[in-house]
Amino acid sequence: MSNLSNVGFPVKSNEDVNGLVELWAKDVKEFPCEKGSYLVFFDASGVEIYLQMDLRGELLGFNPFFAGKTRHEISISQLIERDTSEMDGGYIASFVNGNVPFVFDSPNIFANRFEYPKRCEIQLNAFASNDLRVFENSEIFIQGQSVEQKIAVKSFAATGLHRHEEDIPPQAHAVFSGEIKQFQLQTNITSGEKFYWLLVETEIGEIDVVADLNLFEIEPKVGGIIRGSFWLTGKITRLGE
Repeated sequence: MSNLSNVGFPVKSNEDVNGLVELWAKDVKEFPCEKGSYLVFFDASGVEIYLQMDLRGELLGFNPFFAGKTRHEISISQLIERDTSEMDGGYIASFVNGNVPFVFDSPNIFANRFEYPKRCEIQLNAFASNDLRVFENSEIFIQGQSVEQKIAVKSFAATGLHRHEEDIPPQAHAVFSGEIKQFQLQTNITSGEKFYWLLVETEIGEIDVVADLNLFEIEPKVGGIIRGSFWLTGKITRLGE
């Protein structure tokens, strides 16, 4: 599965991706930044695609996002630049509630420039991976665990925070489990494909989760539990003092 398939844009080849880029580029809103512009394609389902155009007018890449419901107060301590594109990047931050450190990428990261540390509010997405598991309730989740390793129903671990190799920067990866508070089978209006959006309550609060239908062995339901590894991406919704 890919991050695109998690928001209703399934792709199987580079040709598929190139075709989507051409489609998105026909209907975008431009947001200039110091490195060029983010050209944003908006789908009525809440899916957003951030195309990156440098100062020479060349397209460098893109990142998906989903306009969800969550809001988190965080403190950002450091910018992370990615080698995938000069307009890619993330932050090292911590949740103000609990002072839990984590890393998240941001689709329009260079649209916001400020000194660190900086307190702000973000909306946080979690894009699911192939190891996503869904449980009908907390009892089944707990019963399925081994005696040696017990995982809390609501947990959160920023697995990408610590570098395992010197030349690899911290990654926007996390493993968490949580209770499904809301969910909806969304239809990507542009592609006609469906995907799931879930509002999941974890140890650090609620997170917007998006996932390909093919990742689900059973249908989600309110009160169910999910567990897996995720790519974290967030947008700043309000800057603090």
